[in-house]
Amino acid sequence: MVDAGVQADSTKLADSQGPAADLVLVLDFGAQYAQLIARRIRELRVYSRIVPYDTPAEQVRNLRPKGIVLSGGPASVYEDGAPQADPAILQLGVPVLGICYGMQWMAHVLGGRTGPAAVREYGRTRLWVEQDSALFDGLERRLLCWMSHGDAVLDLPPGFETIARTDHSPHAAIQDRRRRLYGVQFHPEVSHTPWGVDVLRNFVFEVCGCAPTWTMRSFVEEATERVRGQVGGGRVLCALSGGVDSSAAAALVHRAVGDQLTCVFVDHGFLRKGEAEQVVRTFRDHFRVPLVHVDARRRFLERLQAVTDPEEKRRRIGEEFIRVFEEVAARMGPVDFLVQGTLYPDVIESGTRTAARIKTHHNVGGLPEGMRFQLVEPFRELFKDEVREVARQLGLPDELVWRHPFPGPGLAIRVLGEVTEERLEILREADSILLEEVRRAGLWRELWQVFCVLLPVRTVGVAGDSRTYGYACAVRAVTSEDGMTADWARLPHELLETVAARITREVPAITRVVYDVTSKPPATIEWE
Repeated sequence: MVDAGVQADSTKLADSQGPAADLVLVLDFGAQYAQLIARRIRELRVYSRIVPYDTPAEQVRNLRPKGIVLSGGPASVYEDGAPQADPAILQLGVPVLGICYGMQWMAHVLGGRTGPAAVREYGRTRLWVEQDSALFDGLERRLLCWMSHGDAVLDLPPGFETIARTDHSPHAAIQDRRRRLYGVQFHPEVSHTPWGVDVLRNFVFEVCGCAPTWTMRSFVEEATERVRGQVGGGRVLCALSGGVDSSAAAALVHRAVGDQLTCVFVDHGFLRKGEAEQVVRTFRDHFRVPLVHVDARRRFLERLQAVTDPEEKRRRIGEEFIRVFEEVAARMGPVDFLVQGTLYPDVIESGTRTAARIKTHHNVGGLPEGMRFQLVEPFRELFKDEVREVARQLGLPDELVWRHPFPGPGLAIRVLGEVTEERLEILREADSILLEEVRRAGLWRELWQVFCVLLPVRTVGVAGDSRTYGYACAVRAVTSEDGMTADWARLPHELLETVAARITREVPAITRVVYDVTSKPPATIEWE
């Protein structure tokens, strides 16, 4: 049995067996940029893992990290209830880099003084490097950095010295060379600090002594062995959606356990036009794994009757998926394991102890309690671009590797409000036109996602000389690296004009087309 609720979060990471490569831990104090720190370190070909800020020092020691990064966070370290890490982490003899709140916490527990800054700093800020430090090797003495803080280190702890300052932060970067403890008030992980990756590189290689050996090829080898060890001789089902995440998971697990694996593709009725047939065709062309195709369209639609709340949609769809898999397993005989293509952003957005819930992903927080499967999630700690590289390593075709992310609940969360067969068909037709025109314009690979959303409002129009009263349809297109943040895509006006004209002409139920120009944050990529 597994606890399939939202608490199946990043706390698991502290107990799991990681790769054999050097490890840099990121202790997450609730920062919006924690995952970006890990990404930047991984881009240096060094493995980085995020764990909660209160992970005990002994557990950290057992993971044998070569370095530790303390993330930023929204709290004030001197206030009651502020997140507090185990101070013994600073005595493990492992190099530590504190960023923003992480630096303030380190100074606070080591005998310094932290409090409200005389002047808060937000955005681009001038930085002067005044002391030699391994962190700033190869960098200029005058730099521009990105600040986002209202508190500051006011007095240094014993043994520390100031490396850099700004106009309003006399201790913008600090160090204790002997204990290899470092802190920066700015954010080196964001693109607005263009030289920030150099600071992380210096910390990871010069201070921590890591070797750049972590690659997706090494990940595939290690993940294969972990899956083999977890599954043993048990039988396995894989929840196949046709996307790169579940397809790569199926390929990796098949590599690990061979004919112990059976893939199950559930057509829940919320797929795009022609997609069910395409998934089955692509799978049978490129995989040598048994495939069970379940037509469950009617039962899923019935489960959503009169449901308008997006969280409830996700919960019901997640539960119904598991029920279908359990029925398939009952027909096959004993099946103990279920493979999912869960990614790290799915876990974070569904809510953890250190990250607020943004929306429940059906394959994380939407799972029913007490389900009988043990989950096999080889990509739970990876980002989408990393999974795409895994897919290439496993030899998956480009049409799968570069398929745009598609949510597990499918069009059910792109039909805002109640989901009906009529509304699904309207959305399918509009979405098909949009995707066709984007591909024709040669923009598919430049976009992270592009799709239509059917709005639960009617709007007046005119066709010929007659009044019409149809649905409004929103077009959403974004660019992103990992789905954690995204910017709205500046599609050519001619393309938008063609899409709007075709949709309103070829889908009579839609009267108006609008374009979403909101980034993430403050919006999410999906509307629900």
